[in-house]
Amino acid sequence: MSIHPMTIIKLSVVMAISLLAGCDSGSLSADESGDGISDSSRKTIRMVVNNSDRKFPEGMDENHNPYLSYIENATGINISFMLPPFNGYQETLNTIMNSSDQPDLIQTADPMWVYKYVTEQALLPLDDLIEAHAPELFQIFPKEAWEAVTFNGQIYAIPSLNEVSGNEVIYARKDWLDALGLEPPRTLEQYYDVMYAFTYGDPDQNGVNDTYGLTIIPSGLSRTAPFFGAFGVPRGLSQISMWKERDGKLVYSGILPEAKSALAYLAKLYGDGILDREFILNKLSSFKDKIIDGRVGLFSAAWYDTRGPILENMKKDPKAEWIRLEYPIGYDGEYGTAEYDLIQSYSVIPKGSLHAKEVIEVLHFIAGEGYRELKLGFEGEVWTKQNGMMVTNFEEHEKHIYRGTLHALADPNDGAVRRDRLSSLGEQYDLNENVEYIVQNVLHSDYRGPQTVSMRKYGSQLLKLEEETYLKIIMGLSVDQEFEKFAKQWITNGGWEITNEVNDWYRLHTKGAD
Repeated sequence: MSIHPMTIIKLSVVMAISLLAGCDSGSLSADESGDGISDSSRKTIRMVVNNSDRKFPEGMDENHNPYLSYIENATGINISFMLPPFNGYQETLNTIMNSSDQPDLIQTADPMWVYKYVTEQALLPLDDLIEAHAPELFQIFPKEAWEAVTFNGQIYAIPSLNEVSGNEVIYARKDWLDALGLEPPRTLEQYYDVMYAFTYGDPDQNGVNDTYGLTIIPSGLSRTAPFFGAFGVPRGLSQISMWKERDGKLVYSGILPEAKSALAYLAKLYGDGILDREFILNKLSSFKDKIIDGRVGLFSAAWYDTRGPILENMKKDPKAEWIRLEYPIGYDGEYGTAEYDLIQSYSVIPKGSLHAKEVIEVLHFIAGEGYRELKLGFEGEVWTKQNGMMVTNFEEHEKHIYRGTLHALADPNDGAVRRDRLSSLGEQYDLNENVEYIVQNVLHSDYRGPQTVSMRKYGSQLLKLEEETYLKIIMGLSVDQEFEKFAKQWITNGGWEITNEVNDWYRLHTKGAD
């Protein structure tokens, strides 16, 4: 008799939870205590977290490593981790929540998952626990973060914040600009001219028509935010970050006429052969390969791509030189990039937890006293001070990158720590400069509230509809007909309810509201 693969996965999860349950305080050995003293009074909390496929150095794992020991020794609390596979992570969480023996903490990046189990009354409200055991957390995280983890008037998660408020900055091959006698572009018209020349002007001077002015990623229409920004459209990663005020009301930016104009611009790039004609096949890896191989002269980069495909391209082609461009200015003077959602992940406590107090204490340490050590790594091991400056040993940084799993449980995104970390990775990569440039030019959504009920209900299908329609328009379908059809579908397929909820929030949070 064969066993269905999903049954095997569920059995594995149940067995893993049972093993975690066996890691109680009474089984602690002298070595495990960290201080050489067997202490039966130390409690063990069980956590299920997303490790994002991070690797551990040889001889270490999620339950045996120096950063975990650092937390345990500082708090007097033992921690036992379960790391479900990255693929199928959310499905595993559902299996765990349906188990009779639940862990003490679960981490998720999905607010809809949190809301589902809040409505099922399967998670603990945390207001009183935080107030009693770690009130400083209310100051460590901003008010907006607490609003984003508040459901039905109560806090149900400790937030972890995104490191930057946005992502994309545009980079271009300066050596190609120089070869063609061009200046860095600033307006949309100048961007068009430069990308046209990069496509048809043989910028690499190899006598072959093998270059493009621009490439993008079809999934989520990634790496297009600055082009939408030139039309004043904040194009974020979710419905939360894509709202504009119009005549006293909030309107979803994806159905505004300005979004239609941005699509018309991208469609012209594609129609004129400037936008990579095979972009629709791009995955992140193939997108990067085109940059590394010197086939693309301009692209919207992640702020850290100077240590990624840009660096790899310069290693492959010593003549290559890249510069960050200013965001393109649109026809009405608009410019900027999209804003990220504030929250990166949520740490929740299932109702079946027996150690909620200890969970709060550990998260308080991670977000507070232990934050700098966990974020930067241990001094003398991952980084050192040289001439008064912090310098990271990148090999050791990568070796101990698993520590990110720990600080991501409750990351308040301290700006000073972030600046130290990015500067230490190499000033020549402009990581801090890129982040600060984004911060100065991010297009803020006029909606600043949490995910609404209807966003949770309709959000995924509406984003899919939007992506499919936008890609069709860029690749040649009538922008007028397709965009009008999409806007109507967006409204009738749940967008109307989302808009009403967003505007209910806006009225309550606007001065002079009724």
